[in-house]
Amino acid sequence: MATRKMILDLDTGIDDAMAIAYAVAAPDVDLIGIVSSYGNVLTPLSAQNSLKILELLGQPNVPVFLGESHSSTTTHFDVMPISAQIHGKNGIGEVDLPMPKRQPETKSGVDFLIESAHTFGKNLIVVPTGPLTNLAKALKKAPEIATEIGSVTLMGGALTVPGNVSPVAEANINQDPTAADQVFESKLNITMVGLDVTLRTLLTKTETAEWRSLHTTAGKKFADIVDYYIDVYKITSPHLHGCALHDPLAVGVALDPSLVSTLDLNMFVDTSKEMWGRTIGDPAKLTDKNPNVSVALTVDQATYLKRFMSYLSGLFAKN
Repeated sequence: MATRKMILDLDTGIDDAMAIAYAVAAPDVDLIGIVSSYGNVLTPLSAQNSLKILELLGQPNVPVFLGESHSSTTTHFDVMPISAQIHGKNGIGEVDLPMPKRQPETKSGVDFLIESAHTFGKNLIVVPTGPLTNLAKALKKAPEIATEIGSVTLMGGALTVPGNVSPVAEANINQDPTAADQVFESKLNITMVGLDVTLRTLLTKTETAEWRSLHTTAGKKFADIVDYYIDVYKITSPHLHGCALHDPLAVGVALDPSLVSTLDLNMFVDTSKEMWGRTIGDPAKLTDKNPNVSVALTVDQATYLKRFMSYLSGLFAKN
């Protein structure tokens, strides 16, 4: 058993499914649980998708918890039409997977985060790849976890490139900028893996064909799921010539920070109407000596993609 423990906080769509596979396959960490969120799909479907993916990957013992169902400043959430287009209405590329044999845990995802922080302390890695609502609520309920958790590596934000839902905002941050700002300005050890680097890590049908050639259920199903994603990218982002590995890159960086170069910066999340969801340096703290966020700026794509394929293909070969 690895000493490092990981919690994924996911709104399980297609790249989240790949993030689960990466965390399961990585030899140097134990995936101790998944907290579900809203975004690509509604929270209950996110949990169901995570359970389906875990069973597909032969991991029936990793618990899945329900997190918040909407942002900290609203009372309701509707999936954006673009999310349903990119991930499919079922969140996993309209691919049919068996209904999971398990249900989500009765304990809330927020309480699971807090209890895990108390139990594992600096050995705990938290990787949120959806909105930051769950983590912000956990911080509000138990502020001490900010200095207990070893690290938080989040997929979200954009510093050196435009956003993907507005000129300034990336989708995950855009879902709940208020919660995101609370997380950014906390004492957590945060690395932001944003569009700056995730748009540089691409998967093509060459790689999914490798999975299909394994002739296993997991290989075929993941190839089907990701091919759907790649086909949508041909329409939404034809210049990329592949699909971005947003969420699994965050898992990779959480385990091996040397994959990216970073800039340490005092950041905040803008919640003004004009700049809603912008992740940017805080002008009031430019000279503070202890920046609160490490922002990934460049990535070693070749090393990451080789590791990604080694982990996932090896995992799919067994399932």
